[in-house]
Order: sequence, then structure tokens, then C-alpha cells
Amino acid sequence: MSSWASTQHSLSTLQPLSSSFPEEMVKFSKQFEGQLVPEWKEAFVDYWQLKKDLKVIQLLNSSNNTTPTNHHSIFSSLRKFSVFGHQHREHGAIQVHRKLASSASTGDMYETELLEQFADNDSAKEFFACLDNQLNKVNQFFKTKEKEFLERGESLKKQMEILTELKTAMKQQKGKGANSQESKEDSSISCTISCEEDSVKGKTEQEELQENSIDDLEKNEVPFTDSPRSDELGKSMRMKREDSKLRTLSGRVVSFQGKNLRINIPLTTPSRTFSAISYLVWEDLLNQSSRKSGPEGSKLHINKTKLHHAEKMIRGAFVELYKGLGYLKIYRNLNMLAFIKILKKFDKVTGKIILPIYLKVVESSYFNSSDKVIKLADEVEELFVKNFTVDDRRKAMKYLRPRQRKESHAVTFFIGLFTGCFVALFAGYVIMAHITGFYRRQPNPVYMETVYPVLSMFSLLFLHFFLYGCNIFAWRKTRINYSFIFELASTKELKYRDIFLICTASMSAVVGVMFLHMLLLTKGYSYAQVQAIPGLLTLVFLLLLVCPFNIIYRSSRYRFLCVIRNIILSPLYKVVMLDFFMADQLCSQVPMLRNLEYVACYYITGSYKTQDYGYCIRGKHYRDLAYAVSFLPYYWRAMQCARRWFDEGQTSHLVNLGKYVSAMLAAGAKVAYEKERSVGWLCLVVVMSTAATVYQLYWDFVKDWGLLQMNSKNPWLRNELMLRRKIIYYFSMGLNLILRLAWLQTVLHSSFEHVDYRVTGLFLAALEVTRRGLWNFFRLENEHLNNAGKFRAVKIVPLPFHEVDEED
Repeated sequence: MSSWASTQHSLSTLQPLSSSFPEEMVKFSKQFEGQLVPEWKEAFVDYWQLKKDLKVIQLLNSSNNTTPTNHHSIFSSLRKFSVFGHQHREHGAIQVHRKLASSASTGDMYETELLEQFADNDSAKEFFACLDNQLNKVNQFFKTKEKEFLERGESLKKQMEILTELKTAMKQQKGKGANSQESKEDSSISCTISCEEDSVKGKTEQEELQENSIDDLEKNEVPFTDSPRSDELGKSMRMKREDSKLRTLSGRVVSFQGKNLRINIPLTTPSRTFSAISYLVWEDLLNQSSRKSGPEGSKLHINKTKLHHAEKMIRGAFVELYKGLGYLKIYRNLNMLAFIKILKKFDKVTGKIILPIYLKVVESSYFNSSDKVIKLADEVEELFVKNFTVDDRRKAMKYLRPRQRKESHAVTFFIGLFTGCFVALFAGYVIMAHITGFYRRQPNPVYMETVYPVLSMFSLLFLHFFLYGCNIFAWRKTRINYSFIFELASTKELKYRDIFLICTASMSAVVGVMFLHMLLLTKGYSYAQVQAIPGLLTLVFLLLLVCPFNIIYRSSRYRFLCVIRNIILSPLYKVVMLDFFMADQLCSQVPMLRNLEYVACYYITGSYKTQDYGYCIRGKHYRDLAYAVSFLPYYWRAMQCARRWFDEGQTSHLVNLGKYVSAMLAAGAKVAYEKERSVGWLCLVVVMSTAATVYQLYWDFVKDWGLLQMNSKNPWLRNELMLRRKIIYYFSMGLNLILRLAWLQTVLHSSFEHVDYRVTGLFLAALEVTRRGLWNFFRLENEHLNNAGKFRAVKIVPLPFHEVDEED
């Protein structure tokens, strides 16, 4: 029983995870599903299949026990006792054979032989065949991931050595030139540029690691790798490898202390992009000068800024490596616990003692006996503490082991409080609006032209935000790792409760101010006296958005502003998932942006003082700006597609760009029709909107959602589904089709009795926002399944230094 004690000790690290799931209340399968790494789910023990096989054995045993002839069970129970009255232990029920690995990459394989007690039991044979298969799968995956992390760790150690040498050389050169004029400028290291061909040759360390891991997965004869996704991944990596030879614009090969190094700083900011473009312009001159200067070459200065970027990249790579090692520890502990649980259940169902026999094999298998991951994690901690936090271990742990922000019950309380306030205020506002008749068609609709756009703008904004909170709740329920996809920090990301609190509190304030404004109008105040109130409300929200003080989710507000900046300057910034996801949201908020445009013009020009609400509409500049606002979200998204094509070289991004160009043309035709109302413009709106809708529906279903696969086991869907009920997908596809056709309102001009047309416009805009919220869930579900198909649970951070061989 010593092996059992050692196993319990090895699982001690899992106790904090399991403590939140009492076994009396929650089944182990729920614990297992809630704690596993979502992207590696297919590589974990298939505990559910083993339970099904065990259920079959249990049913067969129960049926055998109900038969009148039960002599076999009686004699088998008598055989448990020897002549001397001592119980005979059944150590001969199974025998596990270990097949040595044919190569270093495949690993040892295990196969269980059933002896006389299970010789005629086919269900037991199926159970142990599945159990052996799961053990072999776990061992192989663990070995593959361990090899990948070890190679990444070695490359990071080399990166750290190069960075340390460069820092030391910079300090020495700064000390030598302290009395010269050059010391007044930014200190730098002079290195020698190598040949031209090296600037576009070779592969980065990350690509090599990915290729090696992919090759290992393809060589495996384990069921979880027998899928078309591994072939697609290999093809994409080979395409990426070819394209990288033409797109390494930021890489320069330098010679430093007898080493040829390529320095790769990603083109993530406008300054780096312009630097790369200027480098391409002057590349021929540099190459000519390097040839003329002979073997010494020309000088290239590596300043503090470049070293700072390189250090930041290496630090991020260490954090991701440590996170991956932590996931691998969880993978080992959870699988070990799953084997113990299923073997316990088998012993309980069959009445045999199999657990000690098979557990010895599991304990001695590679995934449980290897300690390389633990040693590498300790090395990463030591290197990180030494090089990035100046021996401050507590500070280092904030990077390596960030603590999850605790959820407060006060947030839930205030959500309920503000929800009640919003409902009461909104009910009062609707009743008062009905009594006063502000929302009906009037010859002088001052209220609908000036105040209603403010309410409409905030309603669409916070409806969208509320749906995003619903998306987060649904993603968490379905175990979709949205934080990893969006690259959100676990300590700073907004939870769905935080989003609901922001929405309820904000809309309570907005509706409260609107109710007060309408109440003052009914009391006899003129528009000139109270018209500044909606403008002040808008100004307060803008000031809160840019407030520099650490209040009201400052980190999230800052991240939001950075994303908006990246979208506006999208051709210059490297596009990440969060950027184009937010740009897609803006494409559904064109009515809100146009309301914001009008409100800004109305208050900035001072029209609210004279009640001349038509001043902005009559202006030519405003009409031109209306075209621009309708175009801009689609233009930004198209520019992001162009930038992604430039970075990745995939033609699918150009096809996606065409979708947004068609949307731009349809939006422009719609704006022009609203101005002139002629038959020609109406026909153009119908043609352009129909073409854009068909284009968008195809991209929604096939590309963004990954549905409509002809050879799928789920008809017209895809093979992997996160939701159990297929009807939800069919219903969502039909609803998306209907909501995409909301532009028909432009042609039909339908209205609700005497309600103002602006209310109808708000209703249609809200439908588009709702469609976008539905689209968000399935878009991230497809992205998550792509990550899971590639077993990608941690981010691959590019490394700055790459040593180039002289042969290259």
C-alpha cells in the first residue's frame, strides 16, 4: 500500500482545486470538467467513456445476479478462502504488459491481459482496452508537450544570455564614452550588419518549436491525433514558413562577439512600422555599403529602446512558459485522479481488487514519473526573480502566479438595487412620455430632434454592453476560454457581474436624468432653460471614460481606449483578436455613432441655445461627415484585414476585406437614398444591400461560425459543438438571417401607427445590436475550437534574438 500513499501525496497539490467542490454535493465528473484545461480537453482521460463502459459491466452483473442459477458466483466466493480459513487475495485478475518504445518520440505502450477471472467477459475487455488507450494517449501527449516546453525553455535561456551580454556591453561602452560628446546622446552598442540574404532567411525559434511539436503529433499513433485538424495545422505552418521569408521586415542580422544574430522586433506600433518601411527603402544602400566595407561591414546601433523591447518580449515569453508548465502539472494531477476514481468504481462494481495492480503501472508511467516539468518550473522562477525583479520574489510571483480577483457579494447587491431603480424610473419615463405625447408625430418635434438622440445613443451602447456581459456568462458556462482568446489579464478583466453593474448603474443615471428633464418641461420650463442637461450628461460620461484616477475600472477603461486607438490607426498597428472583435462591434453601432455625431454638432455649435436643431443637418460639412461616419467602421475593419494579409500572407483576409467593401457601398447608397429619396437610389440600395447581405451571411455561417460543413456528422453544422442541443444552432442561423434583413425597413417604410420614425429606427438598431451579441458567442466558440484543435493553451510569444549559422 506504499504506492497508494505516494499517489495520495502526489495529488496533494490538487486539493485546493477540489476543495471548492465537495464530493457529497458534486460528482467527480463535474469536478474533472470544471478543472481541466479547455484547449486540452481531447487529450485528457475520457472519463465519461470509461463510465459508460463501466455502466455496461454493471448492467451485465445485475442481470447475471437475477438469474436462478448462480452457482458460478457461489463457487467463486468459496474459492476466496483457503483450507486454513484465510481469505485468498485475487492478484491474478489482470496483467499489464509494457511494450518498449520503437522510437524516442512514440513512448512506451501499455496493454492489459485479462486472466481467467475476466477471460469470458467481453465488456471487461472493452473497458481495459479503452483504459489502456487512455493511458497511452496521456503519456504521449504529456511527452510531446514536455518536449515542446523544454525546447522553449532552452531557447529562452539562450535569449536571456544574449540579453545579459548586450546589457553588459552597453554599460561598458557607456562608461568608456562618459567624457565624450556621444555620451550625451542615447547610449548604444555598435554591431556589424551581416549579409543581405540573412535578413530574410531561416525560421524563428517559435516556428521551429511549433513545427517540431506538430511533427511529433503527426507521428503519434494515438487516437486523439487522428483527425484532419493535424493535417490542416501542418499545411498552415508550412505556408506560414514560406511567407515568413518574405515578411521578416523587422529582422536584421548583426554580428556581436563572434555571433551572427537576427533581431526581430514585431511591427506592433506605428513607429516600428515606419521604421521597417524606411529600412526597406534604404536596404539596398545598406547592402552596398556592407559589401564595400569588406568583412567588417557597416555599423548598426542597438540602443536602449531596442533592448527594452527585447527584454519585454523575453519576460512575456517566460510568463507564458511558466503558465504552460502549470497547465501541464494540472494535466498530470487531474489524469492521475481520474485513473484512481475509475479504478475504484471498477472494483466496486465487479467486486474485484484491480486498483493496486493497475495503479502501479499508472504511477510508473511517463506522465507521472517524469520530473522535468517541475525542475524547469523552478529554473524559470529563479531566472525570472534574478533578471526581471532584482531578487524580489514576491514581485515575481505577481507576474508568474497572478491572483484571481475575488468576486464580492456587494456587486450582486448593487446590481439588484440599480436594476430596481432602472425599472421604476423607466416606467415613470414611459408613462410621462405617453401623457405628454413627445413620442408622437408632431409638426415641431424639438424633443425628438434634440433630446431623443442622447437617450437612443446611451440605450444602444449599454444594450450592447449588457449583451457582452451575457456573452461572458455563456462563455464561462460552456468553458470557452475567452480570456486567453482576447489576451485579457486575469487580475484586471471585467467579469459579467461587473458589466451588469456598469450597465444597470449607467442606465439608471441616464433614465433618471431624462425623467428629470421631461419633468422640468412639463412644469413649464422652456427648452432654452433645460436643454443643456442632456449635453452635460454626455460630457460626464466622456470625462469618466478618460478619467486618469484609479476609480471605476481604470485598467479596463484604459484598455478600451487603447483598442479604439488601434482601430482608428488600424493599418499601422498589428491586429490582434480583441482589436478586430471590437471593430466588428462598431460595424453594428453605426446608428449610435451617427447620433453621437449629431449630439456633438448640436452642442459644440451652440445650437441648443437657439433651438435651431436643423442647423447641423443643413450644413454641408455635417452631411459629408455623415457619409464618413457610415463608412468608417467598415473602412477600419477593411484596413485590419489588409494588415493581417500583409502580416500573415493568407488570401482569406483579402476575401474578408471584400465583405466590408460591399458593406461600405451598401451603407453609402443608404445614406444617399435618405437624402434624395429617388427611385434610382432606391434600386441601388436594394442591389447593393442584397449583395452585401448574401456575402455577410456566407461569411457568418461558414467562416466566423464554422458551420454549414457538408461532411459533418452533425447535419449542416460542424463536428465539434459546445452546446448539446443542435436546435440552438439552427435557430441562431435562422435568427441571424432574419436580423440581417433589417435593411428592408429602408425600402418598406413601415411604421407603428402614430409613433415617430426615430423610435422605429431605434428598434431596428437594437435588433442589429442583438444580432451582434448572438454572433459574438458563436464566433468565439469557433475560435476556441480552433485553439483546442491545435492544443494551444498558452500564447506563443516571439523572441527577439535568433542566432544564424554561417551556412545560412
